[in-house]
Amino acid sequence: MMETAHNELSQLLSQISGYIYPNEIEVHWSILIVVYPYLTGLVAGAFILASLVKVFNITELKPTYRLSLITALSFLLIAPLPLLLHLGHPLRSFEIFLTPNLSSAMAMFGFVYAWYLMVVLLLEIWFDYRVDMINFAKTAKFPMNWFYKVISLFSTDTSPHAIAIDKKVIKFITIIGIPSAFILHGYVGFIFGSIKANPWWSSVLIPIVFLFSAIVSGIALILLLYMIITPSRGIPIDMKCLDKIASFLLYAVIIDFSLEILDFIHRLYESEESIKILTEMVMNKLFISLVVLQVLIGMIVPLSILIIIKLTGFNQELRKLLYFLSAILIQIGIFSTRWNVVLGGQMFSKSLRGLTTYKLEIMGIEGFLSALVLLILPFFILALLIKILPPWKKTEELPI
Repeated sequence: MMETAHNELSQLLSQISGYIYPNEIEVHWSILIVVYPYLTGLVAGAFILASLVKVFNITELKPTYRLSLITALSFLLIAPLPLLLHLGHPLRSFEIFLTPNLSSAMAMFGFVYAWYLMVVLLLEIWFDYRVDMINFAKTAKFPMNWFYKVISLFSTDTSPHAIAIDKKVIKFITIIGIPSAFILHGYVGFIFGSIKANPWWSSVLIPIVFLFSAIVSGIALILLLYMIITPSRGIPIDMKCLDKIASFLLYAVIIDFSLEILDFIHRLYESEESIKILTEMVMNKLFISLVVLQVLIGMIVPLSILIIIKLTGFNQELRKLLYFLSAILIQIGIFSTRWNVVLGGQMFSKSLRGLTTYKLEIMGIEGFLSALVLLILPFFILALLIKILPPWKKTEELPI
């Protein structure tokens, strides 16, 4: 055991360059902290896409409205788990509710999360599915009929007046939900951007970059899910809907890319004493993840594909293939963005004279497999929610 730990330390030390403080050799925020902002970003982006239907009346996106809502819920339920697994005493996390500290940005996440989950997302889903749940309760077999009665809170009113009230409430909740979604993910960037002592994180643009990259990843995820789920049901893809999603994805990518370029130019213009070590870190430690995966594969290539589609007008089958490819590349790029921000800020010494490295473990609570499980788990929850509350308007077909 001692020999194994000694060998691991020796391997780590061999990858350190320059001068670095002893307490900075090991990277403390691991891949779990990378997964956390990635999951919350998918939640925010999916909800923003859903809000375009109810608030801005983008009718072409109606086929993805409910899918966006339950996707956001599926990922939101898993979003806190990376933080809880990272904590040494996860049960103590409930103390942020029992002894609230309003001056703590970390503690405020608990309240933002509870507000977004309980007040915004669950309420909007409940009001949107209320009539469907009442119909399911009438036609389902025991015990599912009672399940639908309970989650519908024993509601039975399906009159036009009640449905009209539901629609008004949904629009009101969605309007509240838009800034709530911004706060949910913008606060993650705020935490990093407010650490003034770290030149990699200390930027006023970090919260905004985090927010728009979240919108990009969420829209791309819904595009992927819509393209996979719809044909699996034997229903043709609505190309008007798909083209509209791709258009909003293009606009979001352009804004996100512009903000990242602006942040890069701002850092170069300031040219603080940290610019030398940051440049060395990018070229040596983060070249593959930042330059290749984030910028080239995850941003420039899909942006170019979407622009070409917009300008030329390929046939439907080719557009579907290119949309699907672009959405996958974008997910790779956004995950790389989270990786580069979280880990990059821990790879250089506060002395600004040395670099450490991050060794990704395969096993263990903060290893690759744990992160992979956290990334896959929301899709199982989504499959269950689709079975219980199908996102398509077919109340006559009982899902269970």
